[in-house]
Amino acid sequence: MDKTRKTELLEDLVATLCAERGFETSETESVDELWSAFRALVNTRPPIHASKKWLAMQDELLQGIIAEAGVSGVGDAALSPVDPRLRLWRGDITTLAVDAIVNAANSQMLGCWVPGHHCIDNAIHTFAGIQLRAECARIMEEQGHEEPTGSAKITPAYNLPSGHVIHTVGPIANGSPADLHRKQLESCYESCLDLAANEGLHSIAFCCISTGIFGFPQREAAEIAVKTVRSWLDRNESSITVVFNVHGKTDEAIYQGLLGL
Repeated sequence: MDKTRKTELLEDLVATLCAERGFETSETESVDELWSAFRALVNTRPPIHASKKWLAMQDELLQGIIAEAGVSGVGDAALSPVDPRLRLWRGDITTLAVDAIVNAANSQMLGCWVPGHHCIDNAIHTFAGIQLRAECARIMEEQGHEEPTGSAKITPAYNLPSGHVIHTVGPIANGSPADLHRKQLESCYESCLDLAANEGLHSIAFCCISTGIFGFPQREAAEIAVKTVRSWLDRNESSITVVFNVHGKTDEAIYQGLLGL
């Protein structure tokens, strides 16, 4: 994206977000500072109305940043030699063009409210745009209660290159998973695949559910993920392509071993 246009968009977007809260804006902020301010403001913005003009500017900005980062597809993920239905891809899930990406959500299902936090929930909501929080808020209001652990909901992906986002609430293991946590993690994968199948989707990318601040040990979580996915695919005679998305080297090495790569 052209730096001048990016600056113009960020200045207008941040000015409106600040005006909503009665904040003053600085005229000397750099592009990086403006982006940090934009991200912090949308991360902490309630799901309230925004004008069509503001949304159009936001969409142009986010789509431009994602395109600049580079979009990858299913074919860019390494094919498992032991199971051709499974693939492995290391990178930013917000730049992955599949039918659905999976978000590791919390029980409120409204995204991460910590400004600039580096969790996947924050990243997905940031780059999808404020429309995603609004849609999740609508779903939760209709539901009338928090999302149970192990279940999932599906939404559009808005500005992301994926077609949909499937939000699932993983178990909070705090480093010591019990049998209940293991069953709940299995349910996360099954619930997401059930939704994908019901929507007629052909590809889905899973993040490493519950292995971040929820504290599920990485290797055990990966073993559960691969075993559960393969069992579901067999049981349902499904042709859905499953991509395991990892961000760090440790998870990548674990999945490489499990997938025979």
